[in-house]
Amino acid sequence: MTVIAKQVEDFLSTSAPFDGLESEQRADLIKHAELLYLTADNAVTLEQNGPMLYLIQSGQFSVQDGESSIRHLSEGDYFGYPSLIEKRTFPLQVTVDSPGLVYCFEGKYVATMLEIPAIGNFFAGLRNNALQNHALADSNSMWLYKGLTDVISKAPVSTEIHSTIAHAAGLMTTHKVSSLLITDDNKLAGIITDRDLRSRVVAKSLDTNLLVSKIMTTNPTQITGNRTLFDAMSLMTEKNIHHLPVIDHLTNQPLGMITASDIIRHQRGNVLFIIGELSKAENLYELTRLSWQLPHYFSAHAKRAGDYDIAGKILSQATDIMTRKLIGFFQQEHGKAPMMFAWLVFGSQAREDQTTGSDQDNGLLLAHTPNEQQAQYFADMADYVCNGLAKCGIKLCDGNIMASNPDLRNSLDEAVEEAKRWVNSPTKDAIMHFNIYLDARCAAGDSSLFKALQERRAPLLKQKMFLAALVRHSNEVAVPLSTFQRFTYEKGRKYKDTIDLKTRAVALINNIARIYALADGLTVPSTLARLEALSDNSQLSKKDATNLRDIWLFLNRLRWRHQLENKVTDNCVSVGALSSIEKHQLKAAFKAIERTNQAMVMKFSGGLG
Repeated sequence: MTVIAKQVEDFLSTSAPFDGLESEQRADLIKHAELLYLTADNAVTLEQNGPMLYLIQSGQFSVQDGESSIRHLSEGDYFGYPSLIEKRTFPLQVTVDSPGLVYCFEGKYVATMLEIPAIGNFFAGLRNNALQNHALADSNSMWLYKGLTDVISKAPVSTEIHSTIAHAAGLMTTHKVSSLLITDDNKLAGIITDRDLRSRVVAKSLDTNLLVSKIMTTNPTQITGNRTLFDAMSLMTEKNIHHLPVIDHLTNQPLGMITASDIIRHQRGNVLFIIGELSKAENLYELTRLSWQLPHYFSAHAKRAGDYDIAGKILSQATDIMTRKLIGFFQQEHGKAPMMFAWLVFGSQAREDQTTGSDQDNGLLLAHTPNEQQAQYFADMADYVCNGLAKCGIKLCDGNIMASNPDLRNSLDEAVEEAKRWVNSPTKDAIMHFNIYLDARCAAGDSSLFKALQERRAPLLKQKMFLAALVRHSNEVAVPLSTFQRFTYEKGRKYKDTIDLKTRAVALINNIARIYALADGLTVPSTLARLEALSDNSQLSKKDATNLRDIWLFLNRLRWRHQLENKVTDNCVSVGALSSIEKHQLKAAFKAIERTNQAMVMKFSGGLG
């Protein structure tokens, strides 16, 4: 092998997608390759070569090789592939910004290699700015993100509350179901199960002509159809139930029933063991002991790429359960709360994308302004819960965004007035402070109180001036790419090639999803749920929303893998630790985020970032 051939072989063996070829295939490709030192003097000759594939080893170039705009490229980037993919010649214009080495591959030979699925999909992804989607094909856990409306296999089997037990039993036999929804004016009123028929009717020789209301479970635990299969699994595990009614989140009409057998049919692995154990804890000691098993649980069970997709939801669900348990422990000792309250969670816990490094972000929403004695009760409860969560491994918030802070214990009216102040005066500091409260969820207490807050805040948060301020704040953080598409790295880190994926990428997608969701009047806090729920009238297209969803999942896989494999809690991923194709995917992801963010700036703030 010549020195040039060896140089090409070494470079191709670390360059996706050719690093996935057999050595014989790469050797054959090398025979159809030429190494060129590209300068301003010889760049004009490239167009005379006809269709070819070019791979940059060094240098910086501005290239237009298709119908898209000029691209600024550097090492590891390809150009010339649009002509090969579409089998028609595009003009090739190359401006040499910094001379360097470029590998030139014979177009006819590369065209035959495009028939190899891995090769063809790679360049098609580059062409369509969708390479990052490639990373999701191997997911074995994505089924957990299925909406419940996609999981329910049958129309709801139900009967009205005035039906007899005999009629209900006949329906269950006819439809071969083990449970039956009971409705009152088309709204869910209760359920009955096979067990109810055995223990409440047969065992007690009850008259079957009596109404089903005599044996049904009234106001059963239920879940809305816009939630996911994982949400249903978590709730059923926590409540130790085998039948979970699914209702429409707007009309409250029954959509169907999720049963334990449904879960078993869909489940690919036991991801709920730790949640089940946490739900059984009877005191703070047990809760603390179990919670510290969480990192070991993730290390032991998160082995496949798809497992990282649900890790954030598992941790958030576990933190929710810890919170409810701690509130319960406090009330066992100090009595019930003196008024209605809602324990709110913000940020990553609200979005259900916590990682091992996430801290607490929470607050208390009260029905009305408390008197001194009531205020002391909630202050004591907040201190107990926040310190209890810290003992369970969910560290205290450095910014003091916790219910133990008196400023985070507000009545409903006070919370609305506070929102008005932020919206009416959206200064840079105000937006930075208020941003985290826009991702909020009720984790414990009275959810209707939180719903009332959402309803009263929604019109405020849709105001154009406020949305424009949010956009300007989001635009202050740039993706970590230079003009010539080189990665830019964090300063002062142990490793020089690290990128903070949370701050420089994931947070940007969260911002984009949040702003479009607010403009669309949505109240769900999850980034994935927001992107999925955007209406047809949303200013973010379905294609862009799907693309952002895929990128978000890809980036979270990288940071979860980084944390678990390196036993750290930061989000600073080393680019050198990524595979060649992951580097391409990461660069494509950053480009897509930047395009979408700039489009958002134009739509909401007239291009004034």
